[in-house]
Amino acid sequence: MNKVHATAVEALAGRLFDGMTIMAGGFGLCGIPDALIAAIKLAGVKNLTVISNNCGIDGVGLGTLLEARQIKKMISSYVGENKLFAQLYLSGELELEFNPQGTLAERCRAGGAGIAGFYTKTGVGTIVADGKDVRAFNGENYVLETGLVADLAIIHAWKSDREGNLVYRKTARNFNAPMATAGKFTVVQCEHLVEIGAIDPDAVHTPGIFVNAIVHVPDAEKRIEQRTTRKRA
Repeated sequence: MNKVHATAVEALAGRLFDGMTIMAGGFGLCGIPDALIAAIKLAGVKNLTVISNNCGIDGVGLGTLLEARQIKKMISSYVGENKLFAQLYLSGELELEFNPQGTLAERCRAGGAGIAGFYTKTGVGTIVADGKDVRAFNGENYVLETGLVADLAIIHAWKSDREGNLVYRKTARNFNAPMATAGKFTVVQCEHLVEIGAIDPDAVHTPGIFVNAIVHVPDAEKRIEQRTTRKRA
């Protein structure tokens, strides 16, 4: 089975539909699957539920889908860098399910591991726990959180072989690794595409069994979210 596709549009062909749920890897602008996001924008699918740590920034990454009004709901932990996100939420145009960041990561990992739910101390006694089951274990209260699974996971990897064995580079590993396992269909854009056997098995972060389609994007743009400089001496 050939998993490698020539373009992001081709890799997503037949997998996009209105009202679907999409997991998008990345943290800020680090490790975001920008080519796949652009292909989703081009497809014009609407009423999307997007699971992502954040929603890019204005005009970049998932922010482009917000501008096109393609996202109906975000399941996120941090959205402070996107002014349009705040405007759409406050105006009632965008639904938002906030999660503590570690809880969101564990919900994705749990979904990929087939775990329906788990109890955590994070959020107990706050609005995060409203309407959720709270139980005591060893004298401490814990709140029930459910695992997350998506119709589609879009992932950015530093290196992939043709079977989809993935290696992430440094902090770009972030949400990409757990989300790659939690999609019913997982599409990866990689910076380097190598032959099967070229990656040391001990170096593999995500096994190829979780990956359905691959697109080689060697020139992925790497933006700096907040550029801070100092004057030269």
